[in-house]
Amino acid sequence: MRFRETSASGSGKNPKWRTQNFWSVIIYDNQVRSMVQTDQQWPAVSSLTKGLLVNPDSSVDVYFGPKPPPGKENNWVQTIPGKGWNTLLRLYGPLKPWFDKTWRPGEIELVK
Repeated sequence: MRFRETSASGSGKNPKWRTQNFWSVIIYDNQVRSMVQTDQQWPAVSSLTKGLLVNPDSSVDVYFGPKPPPGKENNWVQTIPGKGWNTLLRLYGPLKPWFDKTWRPGEIELVK
């Protein structure tokens, strides 16, 4: 699955994630309402993640699944097959485009 930044119009051409400080995408276990317990120290990717891959248009793809896509390990959050989870996007110091709704994050999409 991929979590990709888009503008409010859905064009996908916004130059950056809109925060003054940083952003984080984390997953939680649906049953116990705490972070998913996997081999990763934190089930999250953030703008502070070392080696984060940024696309040429300044967007960032975050991948969710049991195994990382080759070469995308720093943009990957490990999930557990058959176990439900949900995401939380945290924006630390969101900027005006978040509040006036001219920017919003994209939907999670299945990647084949």
